[in-house]
Amino acid sequence: MPKSDDYDLEDRTSKFSESVIELCQTLNETAVTRPLISQLVRSASSIGANYCEANDAHSPRDFRHKIALCRKESRETKYWCRLMAKAVNSKADEFRPLWQEAHELNLIFSTIFRKTKPAPEA
Repeated sequence: MPKSDDYDLEDRTSKFSESVIELCQTLNETAVTRPLISQLVRSASSIGANYCEANDAHSPRDFRHKIALCRKESRETKYWCRLMAKAVNSKADEFRPLWQEAHELNLIFSTIFRKTKPAPEA
């Protein structure tokens, strides 16, 4: 049964970002991992930031745009998790749940996006 926090997307996306940051802080920085860590932290933290912006949107069109960004960033985060698991094979098992959470967030934001009507063209 889902926890009530699972339905609070602002909290859920914040906790997800925090988990990514915590794992990335345990990694040794090398020429390979340094840019991957940077990309992963940026995309993961952008999910929640864009969701906060969506909640403060000025119009339905602005809301839909911000949700599209959440969807894009969650998809990108899955990609970076996959590359990090390959680059730091010893941590692959720790990146799998992050990939899974990014995937679930992507599904959630995709559903919100689909159910939000596009603004009519002016």
